[in-house]
Amino acid sequence: MIQLSGAGKRYGHKLLFENVDWMITPQDRCGLVGANGTGKSTLLKVLGGMESLDYGTISRAKGMTMGYLPQDGLTLSGRTVFEECMSVFDDIRGLDEEMETLAHRMSEIDPAGEEYAQIAERYHTIQSEFHNRDGYSLEAQVGSVIAGLGFPASDWGRRTEEFSGGWQMRIALAKLLLEKPDLLLLDEPTNHLDLEARNWLEEFLGNYPNALVLISHDRYFLDVVVKKTVEIWNKNVHFYSGNYEKYLAQKAERKAQLEAAYKNQRDRIEQLEAFISRFRYQATKAKQVQSRIKELEKIERIEIPPEEEAIHFRFPQPKPSGRVVAEFNNVSKSYGDKFVFGGVNFLIERGDRIALVGVNGAGKSTLIKLLAGAEGLTSGEYKLGHNVGVDYFAQDQYKELDPEARMLDDLSMAGGKATQTELRNLLGCFLFSEDDVFKRIGVLSGGERNRYALAKLLLRPSNFLLLDEPTNHLDMRAKDVLLESLQGFTGTLVFVSHDRYFIDKLATRVFEVGEGEVRIFPGNYEDYLWRKQGASLDLTLPGTGNGHGTAAPAAPVPQPAAARHDKRANPMKKKKLENRVQEIETAVARLEGEIAAHEAELANFVSVDETLRLSGMADGKRRELAALMAEWEQVSQSLEAVES
Repeated sequence: MIQLSGAGKRYGHKLLFENVDWMITPQDRCGLVGANGTGKSTLLKVLGGMESLDYGTISRAKGMTMGYLPQDGLTLSGRTVFEECMSVFDDIRGLDEEMETLAHRMSEIDPAGEEYAQIAERYHTIQSEFHNRDGYSLEAQVGSVIAGLGFPASDWGRRTEEFSGGWQMRIALAKLLLEKPDLLLLDEPTNHLDLEARNWLEEFLGNYPNALVLISHDRYFLDVVVKKTVEIWNKNVHFYSGNYEKYLAQKAERKAQLEAAYKNQRDRIEQLEAFISRFRYQATKAKQVQSRIKELEKIERIEIPPEEEAIHFRFPQPKPSGRVVAEFNNVSKSYGDKFVFGGVNFLIERGDRIALVGVNGAGKSTLIKLLAGAEGLTSGEYKLGHNVGVDYFAQDQYKELDPEARMLDDLSMAGGKATQTELRNLLGCFLFSEDDVFKRIGVLSGGERNRYALAKLLLRPSNFLLLDEPTNHLDMRAKDVLLESLQGFTGTLVFVSHDRYFIDKLATRVFEVGEGEVRIFPGNYEDYLWRKQGASLDLTLPGTGNGHGTAAPAAPVPQPAAARHDKRANPMKKKKLENRVQEIETAVARLEGEIAAHEAELANFVSVDETLRLSGMADGKRRELAALMAEWEQVSQSLEAVES
């Protein structure tokens, strides 16, 4: 469909890539990856015809159609959401209108005449085309796509100009998906989507009938959607079969092979040079010396390109809090007549890493603001535990920064004993390099200021971190630094993120906010999805009646592996099941120790209230232990089924 030959592109004096040979065939599913600034978006624009090449050629199949989605910047106006998406089918709707006109005309003329026969033939032709292009289901197609991307039916009749930039990009994405071009070019399509919309988009693109090339910083999304990974690295384009995880493995193998070949070549070169140096002036060895000189000259030297430095950052660990960090008792929240949630009960304990999930507008940010004390409760009680200090990162955290301060100076004041090198490395992780670190905060964009605010927060965190969308505006490298830092964090964490990989690697519990309540699920996001699939079962989980939260459904009864297979939700089933078994066994050992500690405390009477409190906590731990043991049995049986 599209072929690049010897393609090269400069951006000013900087060479982005050169000598690129790439053929995109029908039904190719490619993920375009590489560090920031390597030219991914530029290459996507070259494919779409928005940018020209400085070197080489590009050829496209005659009559092919393309659709391009930029990262942002699209604005729509003048029509409702539904009308804007229906405009994609204007040509098909034109056929419908022509059919109506022809039918009306046929009703007025003599059926035996020649004109009637000509009109009837035209009507039949148009009707066949209308049917072949699914003209009778246009409204259903539009409704399915915009609902999947998160638009409730109440918004379909709203005008597009009423929506924010992120929602406008969703409308633009919906139009592209409805058009179904031969080649779909998507630059960060998940930037403005919540988890539910991302899950829907994964499934839609998994069934997309044509070719697509996309850029994304969402690992899980790449793993599920793409079948080929194209990396821009060291001004060249490298091709890997498989998704992002396979790309990482293949890249490591290639690097090891290249290093081995480089070592062998260096050994051979040293041998040749040593022989030449030793026997250069001996007449009896002149022939052998000349032979080795020629061999040396013919060797095409292998080069090991410099690797992007891996940065690891561990922020200072906070002072420990008490075992109970935060507690909600019958909490409700409303904004005037708008009810958000009510009757919420849960307990957050030291070391918890809790992900808040739910559709946009369900109340995730509201809940995190209540925990931060940034908003008041409508009713109920919120208690912070002993020695708990709260740090809150809001989606608009940049508003709290001093616009006149320079980044490096501002970070130095907050950084305690951190060296200038450590501070610059941290800023580099969050995409600020070289002279950027001396910029005043006021000249940064909103996204850049939020990235800086997050870097600043990591320097000296409190023991109770509340993070609302910390992964926004971060590339994979920055996400990895953030993830590694938070995995080593000894305090307690509550966070909102739309990055599936980030949640899966970090969360120990999931709080689902929606339909006026907060439901609690143990484990990460994949465990949450698995339990949601078994929602018809209602075994009691920790939280019922002891302040831990609303009971969540237990894991589903084990079924044959073929019946449970869900490629989208579980791409590495065996590995995930093994990991889950290990996690449950670790949790069981921890719970047994905590129960024993509670029982030991109960042996020493302090007061009736303290006895009731300890008894309630011990009972909660026993229920949690029973649920985990039931899950362990189910997961073990599932693992056996997969292995067999």
